[in-house]
Amino acid sequence: MTMKYPKEYLEEIKLRLRVSQIVGKHVQLKKRGKEFIGLSPFKNEKTPSFTVNDEKGFYHCFSTGEHGNVFDFLMKIKSLRFGEAVKSLASEAGLPMYRFSKLDKEKEERFEKYKRIIIEYNEFYHSQLFEKENLEALEYLKKRELTIETIKKFKLGFVPRNNNFFSTLLKKYTKEEIMLTGLYYLVEKKQIYVDRFNGRIIFPISNLSGDVIAFGGRILNSSSLAKYINSPETEFFKKGRQLYNLNLAKEMRTESNEVIIVEGYMDVLSLYSKGIKNVISNSGTALTEGQINLIWKFFTNPIICLDGDESGQKAALRIAERLFPLINENSKIFFSILPKGKDPDDIIKKNGKTGFLEILKQKIIIQTFIWEKLLSDVNTNNPYEITKFEKQLRKICFTVKDETLRKYILEDFLIKISKLTPNFNLKKNFNTFRKNNFKVLNETKNIHLKNKNFSRQDLLEFSLLYISIYFNGAVKKEISKLSNYNFFDKEKNYLKTLLIKLSSDDNNEKEIEKKITDQFPELVKKICENSNMKVVLNKKNYDQINEVFYDLLSELENFENNKKLESLEKKLINNMDENVYSELLKLKSQINRD
Repeated sequence: MTMKYPKEYLEEIKLRLRVSQIVGKHVQLKKRGKEFIGLSPFKNEKTPSFTVNDEKGFYHCFSTGEHGNVFDFLMKIKSLRFGEAVKSLASEAGLPMYRFSKLDKEKEERFEKYKRIIIEYNEFYHSQLFEKENLEALEYLKKRELTIETIKKFKLGFVPRNNNFFSTLLKKYTKEEIMLTGLYYLVEKKQIYVDRFNGRIIFPISNLSGDVIAFGGRILNSSSLAKYINSPETEFFKKGRQLYNLNLAKEMRTESNEVIIVEGYMDVLSLYSKGIKNVISNSGTALTEGQINLIWKFFTNPIICLDGDESGQKAALRIAERLFPLINENSKIFFSILPKGKDPDDIIKKNGKTGFLEILKQKIIIQTFIWEKLLSDVNTNNPYEITKFEKQLRKICFTVKDETLRKYILEDFLIKISKLTPNFNLKKNFNTFRKNNFKVLNETKNIHLKNKNFSRQDLLEFSLLYISIYFNGAVKKEISKLSNYNFFDKEKNYLKTLLIKLSSDDNNEKEIEKKITDQFPELVKKICENSNMKVVLNKKNYDQINEVFYDLLSELENFENNKKLESLEKKLINNMDENVYSELLKLKSQINRD
């Protein structure tokens, strides 16, 4: 629930509780000057990168970028909602619970009743699983190799047909309150309330805080009904925001950055009972953007591991194409391809934990998975099919939101496509390359030998200035963009200033070249000796020259931004200052946006 607490109330909690006091219950902290340091609770590490500053009132983790106050820490470490964190800390600070508006209170009361009904339902049908008359259900679970310990830990249950638990609930709750849970539906003709999970084994679904808010159900004896069903969506259960077992799996995030995503409840339970705890399920529904973003909060490298049959692999490809736009260098997705006709439950039963983990080691990253799946339907000897294949890959690539990543993935795809017909490409291009590029290669080699005394940034600057001087006609309108970049040394900056001025006046290319050379003879000589742009831009048109100009400028701006980031992070290490952190966030946001 979203509740807006008054600022004064939250500040009072922060005044009464030190950040180190709360963090110290979860992280072993050591005093270092005015700060405390410790191992990150968000990542498995050997060298401490986690810092707490009571004076400033916040923590910062340098290995993951996590940063915040005492409320943020408790929400992150315990997966609490903000309201729950406030209540917990207020209690610890000795403050009375804050009273909310009437609407807030009503919703809170509805949720409390909702949870109580769900808990009573779960407890009753969990006990029914062990009754003699329901032995068939328990035997089914045992045949699936689930231990009693696992059955009890996950509170599995069985709902016998023609049960009368609705009447039991009516003694404590109204029909409206019971119906809000989605556990029953009304048959209007007969005006009777029917248990949605009649004749089914039930799997409790918990939110991140561990509250049971819904159920999945597996039919025991019927060929006409759906094998699996889930609770309908309710005020407090949204399918696209929940993942089965994430409330327990997230506790493994300090031991691994991987989590295994399987299709069904039984797959989760089977793997969990064999010792693989970092496993979750999307409960047979399509994995949503909201769900993958929730997973990435705890695990940066999720592995999607669906059934090895045709429908399972088609579903995996649909998921890959749907989630592909969201990936970036910090949030990846992998796929594990199981043997045909096998699911995770089959594999772990046959091969055990070690055998299953061996298969996971062969996981492939999302772009490789998409490539292999789409390529499997392509006749590589048919140019029309390859053309269609390339267009399909380009279309998929253009959905990636991270522009830099999009560029390199597309490059990788195009290189692979060129290798699909290696003999044709080799035969056609080798003689031409050899004939036309022998001198170019030698000239590039000579430049490379001279370049050893310069940094990559220096060389990129030489190339950018070379284009600006000797191809001024092509980039004249864009020269003003150089004003945003600060060159490595003063002389280059003076040259840049003059270059911008000359380009804005009515000087032609030759006049600009002469005036620059006359004023900066040594620097111009150095630029010419250490740039290969003369070779690269040979026979290039204006558009192509502009593209190279922008690529060079973009890479140099990245150099500059990364230096600023490094400087700010060093400042933050030496002094946990909120202004420095705000500047750091602003710069990171700008880099991501660019």
